[in-house]
Amino acid sequence: MRSFAFLIACIGISAFAQTPAPAEKKAPAPRIPQIETVTAAMKKAATAYRRYVSFNGGYAWSWPQDISTAQGENHSSPTLIMIQPPGTPAMGLCFLEAWRATKDPLYLQAANEAAQCLIWCQLSTGGWDSDFDFDPRRAVKYHFRRDLLAGETEPGSRHAASTLDDNKTQSALLFLLELAHTEPGKSDADLQAALKFGMDGLLAAQEMNGGWPQHYRGPADPTAPVKPANYPKDWLHIWPNIDYTPHYTLNDGNLYWVMRLLLRAHALDHDPRYLAAAEKLGDFLLLARMPAPQPAWAQQYDRDMQPVWARKFEPPAISSVESLGALRTLVELWIATGDEKWLAPVPEVMAWFQRSKLPDGRWARFYELQTNKPLYCKQKSYQLTYEDTDLPTHYGFKTDDDYQKDLDQVTATIAKGRETMLIGRAGPTEPRKWAKEAKSLIPKVNTALSTLTRQGFWLDEKKIDAGLFVKHLRAMTLYITAAQNGGAPFKALLDSEAKAGK
Repeated sequence: MRSFAFLIACIGISAFAQTPAPAEKKAPAPRIPQIETVTAAMKKAATAYRRYVSFNGGYAWSWPQDISTAQGENHSSPTLIMIQPPGTPAMGLCFLEAWRATKDPLYLQAANEAAQCLIWCQLSTGGWDSDFDFDPRRAVKYHFRRDLLAGETEPGSRHAASTLDDNKTQSALLFLLELAHTEPGKSDADLQAALKFGMDGLLAAQEMNGGWPQHYRGPADPTAPVKPANYPKDWLHIWPNIDYTPHYTLNDGNLYWVMRLLLRAHALDHDPRYLAAAEKLGDFLLLARMPAPQPAWAQQYDRDMQPVWARKFEPPAISSVESLGALRTLVELWIATGDEKWLAPVPEVMAWFQRSKLPDGRWARFYELQTNKPLYCKQKSYQLTYEDTDLPTHYGFKTDDDYQKDLDQVTATIAKGRETMLIGRAGPTEPRKWAKEAKSLIPKVNTALSTLTRQGFWLDEKKIDAGLFVKHLRAMTLYITAAQNGGAPFKALLDSEAKAGK
């Protein structure tokens, strides 16, 4: 694990880090990987990432192979760590899952280091920003929980807003929650205190109508009205360039990840506050669904529950992407509670989707309020337009080609029924099913094994990549869990391959 001492000594960094050896050519991986082969590869990768690219236990998104800096979404720095997945919380959760599967202390140590990193940069409102830079010139700009503990209760001009955008604070709290419920974690007072502070801050920030803003700066305003979504009489067609972060926001699935966190916290702690907050969130989504002729959801709403601008390419509009996210969130609540009221919007929303489909079978991200015309932005000026021939390339103004599959998945989940979904999520219960699960993971595991470099990294465009670590380590962890529980049926798979190879 790197620290400031690492930076001081960076000129004398190992020859390995300065001139990494090229990846060695590997023989084709066996069709059914041996458990020992997979666990060895997992440990090799975990050792390399923890030793060479973590900083104070935290992780960025990517690193050049000379590990001269760390890279995130907006900037790079030798001292940068990311909160947004696949950064520190996602990496920490991967380590924790690997420890649960193997009981190898390496993984628990790496998970604890990631947790301590998050605790160090936890904000005074209980959550986190998108990233954190340990460079003191940057770190001094924040107001932390540890500042409160030191008696510094006034943030002044320091940044303290917790963000729910892109599953940032949610993923950090989920990781701390899972770690806190391990036997070692139960006796970790610092971990328990940070988790409680974070969850209490999240609950306090829930608005009176059940929603959350994109950023929260403390407890919600108790005087805010609770009313259903409604159309404005008129709306600005030119971006007003105002702070949109206090708006009730569905963007990027933020409320879906809040719901998942609340339901998991309730399942582990049995604290009625978490289920109550989840149900209140469900009530917000019912309130936020627009009336006819567009019975779906906008991306963000103001205090009067009218769709409003966010960034200059996010106008007041009905959003196909956020509407799918709202449906998924309600389905999660239905699975958890069994209350059919959470599914009541589904038929009308699905009907809106079908009549809003574009000629090419996709959907626009935005549809004009009341007219339901597809709404876009021009590439350079960001002027609103109905034309789709000159779109900015950094943002998805149309859905992916497989978006219909996502909609179909919502329908299929409901059709399966709640009991079937609960059984499926509980995982296999007998060796035969575990062996089947292991077999289904073989292609993913073989990919992970064959692409792991000699140094223990996974590379994307020649850069050491955190996202690939999360993807591959998780697949291998699931595989060894399934293989170990597969008993005689899994051994039969190995024996059949051995015979076939003779």
